[in-house]
Amino acid sequence: MKKASLILCAIAVMGAVSCNNAATTDSAATTETAAAATEGKIVYVDLDRILMDYDMANDLRSVVETKVNNIQAEINRKGQKLEKDVAAYQEKIQKGLMTRSVAEAQGQKLQQQELEFNNYAAQKQQEINEEQMVMMNQLGDAIQTYLTKYQAEKGYAMILTNSGGAPVIAADASLDITETVLAGLNEEYIKTKNTKE
Repeated sequence: MKKASLILCAIAVMGAVSCNNAATTDSAATTETAAAATEGKIVYVDLDRILMDYDMANDLRSVVETKVNNIQAEINRKGQKLEKDVAAYQEKIQKGLMTRSVAEAQGQKLQQQELEFNNYAAQKQQEINEEQMVMMNQLGDAIQTYLTKYQAEKGYAMILTNSGGAPVIAADASLDITETVLAGLNEEYIKTKNTKE
């Protein structure tokens, strides 16, 4: 679950960062872009590493995982109760402990309960998806905002995000600014978190 969440986060954040970077790049004049590109460096951050060690990502992931675990526990509890009811119903039928009309009525009731359970499980799965999407959007926004500010401060021509070896396949290690960015993100998050408390 944690690995899948991390992968989903990486994909969503890469998409958010790429889209926002594209919008920023497209809005600048081409002459300004060419001049800035020759003056600055192109650097990159390891997005997987940031998502693993960023305090905000860990806090949000913990909150979402707790909610997901609670939802899954409730779904499992309701599912087990339904299974128990179905097993008891089948046992009574096999032993001939019900009349046909009572068996039909209880069978229809169990079918209705199964339908309600399936609807409930689907609704809860939608809630899980929404929680994860909100988490990814919050992370993407925080990382994008910080990287945009950081890029302007340092005068970098471009900051690429690297995740799983794409788009940066090979690069000079001195161009990897992950540690500095991670430290800055965590420092900013702690300040923000302390002001909210």
